[in-house]
Amino acid sequence: MADDLFKALADGTRRTILDELAEKSGQTLFEICSRLSMRHGLGISRQAVSQHLAVLEAAGLVETRREGRYKFHDLNVAPLRHITERWLDPPAPAPEKDPS
Repeated sequence: MADDLFKALADGTRRTILDELAEKSGQTLFEICSRLSMRHGLGISRQAVSQHLAVLEAAGLVETRREGRYKFHDLNVAPLRHITERWLDPPAPAPEKDPS
């Protein structure tokens, strides 16, 4: 899972999508495309954004839900917490046993 997470975070466009979802979760593909174009000057196709969202979803960073004909995208920060806890707050080492 960590490999997928780092792969997803390696791309600047995907990080920008995560920034947008952090600011306003629950966006449709149309809303995400509009924000990327208007706020960041990214002129990428809906298909390209959809592919980026699929990578983010595979990494667990984006969750989707359907309501009628609309698909909403929500940020999921749990995988990021897992990574930060892995190195920033590692479990205490087990005490060594006395060899005697």
